[in-house]
Amino acid sequence: MKQEFTISIFSENHVGLLNQITNVLTRRQINIESLTTSESAIKGIHKFTIVVNTTREQVEKLIGQIDKKIDVLKAFVFTEDEIIHQEMALYKVPTEQLLNGTEIETLVRQYGARILEVHHDYAVIEKTGHKQETQELFDKLDKFGVLQFTRSGRIAVTRTNYEQLAAYLRSLNKETNNTLD
Repeated sequence: MKQEFTISIFSENHVGLLNQITNVLTRRQINIESLTTSESAIKGIHKFTIVVNTTREQVEKLIGQIDKKIDVLKAFVFTEDEIIHQEMALYKVPTEQLLNGTEIETLVRQYGARILEVHHDYAVIEKTGHKQETQELFDKLDKFGVLQFTRSGRIAVTRTNYEQLAAYLRSLNKETNNTLD
């Protein structure tokens, strides 16, 4: 049965790694629902956060293949209940709609959004939340004529109180020291 998985991939910042990862996904015919990259908590290490819909068996095979890539330090897979995640959305609406009534302001308050900028022709609203929440706000704002809309990819941290990669690297270090003794 297909379900949503969040994959965290850690690597040094090497050119071409994203291409290698997408090739693995393409060969398995797995579509990327969301993709975000950034620096991680460990200096010099970058983190790819990828959301996919697939089976547990497929995602385990996928992680195995990604882990084999030379530039990948380690890949982890998480289910919804193992992470805390958010996305950010920006909505550009006509300023006249914002000024001509309080319904947009009411929606902004109701959804915990905020007005980032107001210009003569448009206003930009920001909403952080889960995809369903940002989409719901879009659907409500769209009746006022959303001029532009964009949503970021998922950002996520685990529910554990430690960085998975740091624990993995420590375990590798211990194994290496034990084999050298």
